[in-house]
Amino acid sequence: MKAEATRCIESVLYTFGTAHAIRTGHWFRHDLEQAYARLAPHIPDRHKRETTALASSLGMSDSTLQILNVFPEMFHCSGFAVFNSATKDGKLYHGRVLDYMTTIGLQDAATTFIVKPDGYIPFANVGYASFIGRVSGMNAEAVSLGEMGGKGEGNWDGVPMATLMRRALEECTTLDEVMRLWSESPRTCEYYYVFADGKSNTAVGVAALPESIEFIHPGQTHERLGKGIPDAVVLSAGSRLETLRNRVIEKHGQIDAEIGKWLMSRPVVMESNLHNVLFIPADGVLHVANASHTHPAAEQPYVELNLSELLGSIRPSPLQTTQR
Repeated sequence: MKAEATRCIESVLYTFGTAHAIRTGHWFRHDLEQAYARLAPHIPDRHKRETTALASSLGMSDSTLQILNVFPEMFHCSGFAVFNSATKDGKLYHGRVLDYMTTIGLQDAATTFIVKPDGYIPFANVGYASFIGRVSGMNAEAVSLGEMGGKGEGNWDGVPMATLMRRALEECTTLDEVMRLWSESPRTCEYYYVFADGKSNTAVGVAALPESIEFIHPGQTHERLGKGIPDAVVLSAGSRLETLRNRVIEKHGQIDAEIGKWLMSRPVVMESNLHNVLFIPADGVLHVANASHTHPAAEQPYVELNLSELLGSIRPSPLQTTQR
């Protein structure tokens, strides 16, 4: 995917980088290099090897791909999970909204990867060509994750958010394991998450800062999120949170895949809505929509992907066959 990967890199380093330099007076690449120097000790060697291999295949320097892959740490959406009494069939539906800079053209590199790593849990990653980290994903153990950025740029002495997301998909089989990974890992900037598990049919909201972590459980009342909704976790901000909460309450007990997508329509999503994902972890299914240059993701068609079927279609490489 050289053409798509190159578009992604150019969009980040040049299109956005120019705007960043004008706004801050700092060279964007220099800022990313400083971030990477502090984040690198917390990135697994297997991820670094993958970045090096990707750089080689694209004919680019290692440093270019290294700093690109910590890009989300420089910046800081909505998410929900509904299940049991909140849904029509009792299944868990996990919605993830990414509102993030459609103006720089990242949608031209939109890619959903189906990854089957040796020795780790297979997973689906809804992301972008040349970016090996994760911001939206679900694994073969029915665990799904989505993040929402906050504040705290410069708090880089920890594990990059996208690295933690990928590690969770590769390593965690239960919601408790995901929560433990976040609790025990040094964290960076302020981030919020919805984690869900289709096996136990439950989910949790997370407020993660470098110095603290808080888990918001289904039905829990919270001063920033409002009164708890039974069998639901709802995260957003401002008027978008109010609209999303009202929609979940209105459709409580009736929510299915189609209503789940409606929950993620305007004005819950912003004009900068880059991608939407509806995970149905128990079925191993995800519905993905990506923005165009004229319409947000919520107004684009969704594509249904079956993780189990797609994993079954992956054939071993000749090297793997020989080793076996």
